[in-house]
Amino acid sequence: MEFHMGRLFDHVHLRVRDLDASLRFYRAVLEVVGVPIARESPGHFFQADEFFVSPVDPGTPPSERGVHLAFQAKDRETVQRFHKAALAAGGRDNGGPGERPYHPGYYAAFVLDPDGNNIEVVFHGPSRRTAPSVVVTPAG
Repeated sequence: MEFHMGRLFDHVHLRVRDLDASLRFYRAVLEVVGVPIARESPGHFFQADEFFVSPVDPGTPPSERGVHLAFQAKDRETVQRFHKAALAAGGRDNGGPGERPYHPGYYAAFVLDPDGNNIEVVFHGPSRRTAPSVVVTPAG
């Protein structure tokens, strides 16, 4: 048996009510699993690997609350197909397929799932992977 990891999620972004409490919690949890907080901006966000946490205040629109989950796409066509399929399956548009200003080649689409979570599919542009995935084989 083997598991192929690192192929599905691009990043996860939690929007939380109390950033300080979340920072204490995730700092303790991530320390146990050996993942350091890589970047921290007091009052704004913190990041560990591709896990982001930022505060949300009560006046924030529903489309900017909850979980933001981004999946990786192999090309722009996959991003376009995702958006079309998600809308047909009951998702609500939160940003159609297109270039985003995050970095050159960032092509993404966003929808809100039935619970209002922001789901993204992103293609980062042409690239070369050192491996298609990380293969983990349990010992024993």
